[in-house]
Amino acid sequence: MAEKSFLHPILFVIALSLHLQSAISRIHYTTTVLDVSASIQRTLDVLSFDPQTINRNQQEEQQNSITQSSSFSVSLHPRSSLHKHHHKDYTSLTRSRLARDSARVQSIAANLELALSGVKTSDLKPQLGIANETSLLPEALQTPVTSGEKLGSGEYFSRVGVGRPARQYYMVIDTGSDVSWIQCKPCFDCYQQSDPIFDPSTSSSYHSLSCSSPQCTALQVSACRVDSCLYQVSYGDGSFTVGDFATETLSFGNTGTVNNVAIGCGRDNEGLFAAAAGLLGMGGGSLSLPSQLRAMSFSYCLVNRDSAASSTLEFNSARPGDSVTAPLLRNSKYKTFFYVGLAGLSVGGQPVAVSPSVFAVDESGRGGIIVDSGTAVTRLKTEAYTAVRDAFARLTTNLPSSSSYAIFDTCYDLSSFKQVSIPTVSFRFAGGKSLTLPPENYMIPVDSAGKVCFAFAPTDGPLSIIGNIQQQGTRVSYDVANSVVGFSPNKC
Repeated sequence: MAEKSFLHPILFVIALSLHLQSAISRIHYTTTVLDVSASIQRTLDVLSFDPQTINRNQQEEQQNSITQSSSFSVSLHPRSSLHKHHHKDYTSLTRSRLARDSARVQSIAANLELALSGVKTSDLKPQLGIANETSLLPEALQTPVTSGEKLGSGEYFSRVGVGRPARQYYMVIDTGSDVSWIQCKPCFDCYQQSDPIFDPSTSSSYHSLSCSSPQCTALQVSACRVDSCLYQVSYGDGSFTVGDFATETLSFGNTGTVNNVAIGCGRDNEGLFAAAAGLLGMGGGSLSLPSQLRAMSFSYCLVNRDSAASSTLEFNSARPGDSVTAPLLRNSKYKTFFYVGLAGLSVGGQPVAVSPSVFAVDESGRGGIIVDSGTAVTRLKTEAYTAVRDAFARLTTNLPSSSSYAIFDTCYDLSSFKQVSIPTVSFRFAGGKSLTLPPENYMIPVDSAGKVCFAFAPTDGPLSIIGNIQQQGTRVSYDVANSVVGFSPNKC
């Protein structure tokens, strides 16, 4: 009897284990096909691509004399099609991109924490060396940070006309910041850009802003020079811009012009901006470009960053009818970022067990998940990332694993494959709709030999980020008026 009572629980455990295995085997997991050969070919193409082969004459867009247009559209290009890199192989290029991306994430976290901690402009000025606000030197606003210039610049550029008569410039688009700016002559310390540096003396529509203007008082960091407003924007990663704050006319291809847009005229600019003439702040604050244009909505579609193709940045255009929509949320304590209502993620068509509270903004203004054009790799809070990564790894045990790479801890050696079947990955939004990602948006090559990694990463910070790798090939529409964000695949 003693022996029988001892064996009974063991038999029960075995039976339960067999039952669970049988139940798991009956679960239907959805899969998709990754074209490994095409992914590898893109890595070879970007290494051999010469930006000079682009027909600049076709990219030069003529200014339209009509200034009453309700919608605007301009071209949008990946950095690789405009800026000649000096990397000997794709591995080196990828490491540079990921280093730049990590700096970007640190910058976002630093800016958010600065705002939430209640640090005011007056608290910052002593650190910036502003001893005399009537100084004639733009360096009065210079911040003692280390330049990140060697890392490169933003990933996506838009072609915008500045001044009257308009001259065309490539500008980084950035949904994670508000202030737009351009490098200006005379320039005390400027990085190399692909276009000639903007000369405000040649523009009839350039006007300095006074220190008492609403635009100047809206700046987080500002100072005064003979009643002319000086601005500074620091990105927390070694990048900064300092100069005069002014209004200028901006032209959007052949769709129209807008007068009196507040823009920084940068005299001292260092950091992650090489090749671009400046930056378009596309955030949610009052100084952002969409806010100044009074745009009810804007959208962009990001082509593959290893591609020579281009797409468009559009304002006030209709959202595609097939968009997967989600709540567009705002943080009452920080207006710049665009948050999205995310309920969780699915792998292989099955929801991953992660509490929705992981993606919620708390009472302090921390937490939540934003959609960002400048961050490459989607960052999830560690708890969520681990659950998603483990679910993906369990369904890819048939693929040969490889060592970790930089911020990626789940990689595979697909050098012997032309195509592979992998589990689908989807974002599940509040409201019940899901966006299933294309396979190349989460399994990306890190070299040209067939090493591919799962393109998500963990973060110990309170903020999660949907990055541009996951957005590639999808038109992302920000319907600010109706607090909706839409995702429409294959709308570039």
